[in-house]
Amino acid sequence: MDITLLKSELVRDEGLRLSAYKDTVGCLTIGVGRNLDGNPLTESERKVVGHDCRTRPITREQAMFLLGNDIAKVMMQLDRAVPWWVTLDEVRQRALINMTFNLGIKKLLCFKRFLMTLNNAHYADAAKEMMESHWALQVGKRADRLATMMRTGKAV
Repeated sequence: MDITLLKSELVRDEGLRLSAYKDTVGCLTIGVGRNLDGNPLTESERKVVGHDCRTRPITREQAMFLLGNDIAKVMMQLDRAVPWWVTLDEVRQRALINMTFNLGIKKLLCFKRFLMTLNNAHYADAAKEMMESHWALQVGKRADRLATMMRTGKAV
């Protein structure tokens, strides 16, 4: 998996903010979509960053470090909950990681028809399920890009 490309896609879709801010649902967030309320820094992350990120800014390098950890966490969640995801081609894997990064694993698992069609390699149907969701209305162009990646197997 090209983690550098995945990171750039997530930066494009989540944005990069080096100071903590309240996101659209009121959660304290920093870096590339790191929800500090729901996913506070671990002790080891705090040692690397030097503080808890709530009141002081971080560097781009620190944000990328946290993003790498968040990607690893999402991949482990997918391994546990949707073990067949590793059989997808890399583009579709990145689209699924991106979607999970945004939704969280619990909400992703509510997309039962999407996951069923994806598991059966019915990629056009999986993309359709993505686009017919409330999530697609919320994230707009991000959903368009990820659905295109899912449908075609090509990066956009």
